[in-house]
Amino acid sequence: MRNFIVIDVGGTYIKYGLVTEEGTFKQRGKMPTRARTDGADGIVEKCIGIAREYLGHFYADGVGISTAGIVNPGTGEIVFAGAGSFPGYTGTKLGARVAEAVGLPCLVENDANAAAVGEGWRGAAKGAESAFVMMVGTGVGGALLLHGRPYHGAGYSSGEAGFMRVHGEQRIFEEIASTRAMLQEAAYSHNVSPAELTGEQVFAWARQGDADAIAAIAHFADHLAEGAANITVLLNPEVFVFGGGVMAQQAILGARIRRRFEQLVPEALRQGTRLAFARLGNDACLYGMLALLRGAGLRKAAADAE
Repeated sequence: MRNFIVIDVGGTYIKYGLVTEEGTFKQRGKMPTRARTDGADGIVEKCIGIAREYLGHFYADGVGISTAGIVNPGTGEIVFAGAGSFPGYTGTKLGARVAEAVGLPCLVENDANAAAVGEGWRGAAKGAESAFVMMVGTGVGGALLLHGRPYHGAGYSSGEAGFMRVHGEQRIFEEIASTRAMLQEAAYSHNVSPAELTGEQVFAWARQGDADAIAAIAHFADHLAEGAANITVLLNPEVFVFGGGVMAQQAILGARIRRRFEQLVPEALRQGTRLAFARLGNDACLYGMLALLRGAGLRKAAADAE
């Protein structure tokens, strides 16, 4: 049975594991990303170090890395990443540098695309011929899956739902529909700094009957439903999946999102689309990279590395 090294480069942590092709983790761990202090070279060296550590004890057939930023999956290059969060990351040849350093084919994919592939392989979009997965966190990302594979677009930026324009030219979607936006509204109504709040606290207040917290969550859910409505009428996916850590609050968010979605999308345009919530949690990107490494994905990576 083949083994693969899978890595997820996030804004706060790099999560990683050694996993069999069937999805059983033999080992796993995480470390701080420190992108602002260690820079792009620091991220590359961490990925190389993780792979080398595993290869000192195990055999592996390939490396898969999901990462923030726009990625050219054919070359493993970071096409664009925000300088504020990932300084110097744009233009980094991540795939080639890791492959050369460890002697294995290396696939690199955008994290939202990877999470969507994971959900398509063994999560909420399993079995669907088409799916749109919206990843909600401090920002909003997304990915279109067709037959289990991500559609990348002409410049590899397909699915970037957070940059949809709303309310004219004044705001983009993630400014009103991210967890950050919900925290800002709740913080303002409670006269505290957003830095002092977590999503868990806002939902805890709501369960206690706090009217301002309930309102912040309602606005958040309504905005998410509006984004899903716009994407659905354009793409008509078989399933629309909401992902990200905040979606663990499905019991509170689910009914509100569905109700608003049904108000916004004419019945004839939503009959073929079901709404779902991600099932894989923080492992979605790792499972997605494993799915991409299996079979054709690995052969392509090997060909690109030669």
